Amino acid sequence: MESLHKLANELAQQGTLITATISGRRKTGETDYSKVQIKPVEIKKSLHYQFAYHYSNKVLHQNIPSTALADELTKLFEETFRQGLICTADADYQVLISKKFKVTILKKAPSRKPLGTLTHNRKKQYVLEEGTAVPFLVELGIMNAEGKVLAKKYDKFKQINRFLEMVQDVLPHLPEGRPLTIVDFGCGKSYLTFALYHYLAVQQQRKLNVVGLDLKADVIEHCSGLARKLKYDDLRFLVGDIADYDELSAVDMVVTLHACDTATDAALEKAVRWGASVILSVPCCQHELFNQVQNEVLQPLLGHGILKERFSALATDAIRAKLLDVMGYKTQLLEFIDMEHTPKNILIRAVKSAGGNRAELWREYTGFRDFLRVDPYLERACRDLLPLATGEEK
Repeated sequence: MESLHKLANELAQQGTLITATISGRRKTGETDYSKVQIKPVEIKKSLHYQFAYHYSNKVLHQNIPSTALADELTKLFEETFRQGLICTADADYQVLISKKFKVTILKKAPSRKPLGTLTHNRKKQYVLEEGTAVPFLVELGIMNAEGKVLAKKYDKFKQINRFLEMVQDVLPHLPEGRPLTIVDFGCGKSYLTFALYHYLAVQQQRKLNVVGLDLKADVIEHCSGLARKLKYDDLRFLVGDIADYDELSAVDMVVTLHACDTATDAALEKAVRWGASVILSVPCCQHELFNQVQNEVLQPLLGHGILKERFSALATDAIRAKLLDVMGYKTQLLEFIDMEHTPKNILIRAVKSAGGNRAELWREYTGFRDFLRVDPYLERACRDLLPLATGEEK
């Protein structure tokens, strides 16, 4: 590792590092983050380097002084990772570590431009930037015609951008080369439906067929009028119930935000039966398990109504996530927006996946279900899609 340590020392002394991505975790590594990204930041007028550790559902940051860069960077390769791309103002360096810890450093022409002024607390870069008028945000009263976000709507602006960041992450899982079919169950006033359409159709230039479904006729009429005004020709809004909707035979993405109680489960069932590549769901008003959950060991918790309500909601989402895993998805539970904005802030993000030991996932699920003595709606609704439920292993 001497050559790598020497290179890192030179970069730290010269201050030419623009960005670095360290990845390819060894199976023997003890950490559970998948990659580390490094960039320079200025803290109290002194050069530091920010290490961003990417876990499955979060990113943790650590800022270190420039004098510690070489040691920290070398340590990542010695203990955890086997490849990296280091971009500097003068050159790119591809680092490869063999199984016998032989270090290969390939020098290439620079691919990144030097950074401008470094600041630690830089303005957050949003998918939809403030200062540029976005037609649907103007029509919805979030921005004015000059692109300034209205003070009372800033939380909604942040929520929309947080949602689009999550959509960005799943773009690689959506089919290419054909129009995407997307259904938004319980779309309501459709802030996020319009945001999704704008991002995919306008910014990403994808061909779409988007349907927003809600029970409130007046809301659907308003959204339909706005779609026509914005000339979002491939966005339709319909009045209807999730359980009864049968217009489509296949859907690429299903979105369900704040569908109440088991309506979320009905939407998840539809998504799985359609073979949706991506599911994004923010549950709401989860009452089903509250009246079912029983366990003497948990009585100190279940004996208090407010704790039982919160526990039941968390258990419901854990059950949904595990059942989706059993049915061929890779599922994450993510924080949608800060708790200060709403307590209903957990988003279930699931993408189609070929991996996973279904028998083991089923054992984990049934162990948890039986411990709580519950009979979840989603399991009952999808029983024919769960061959393990009848003892048949697939």
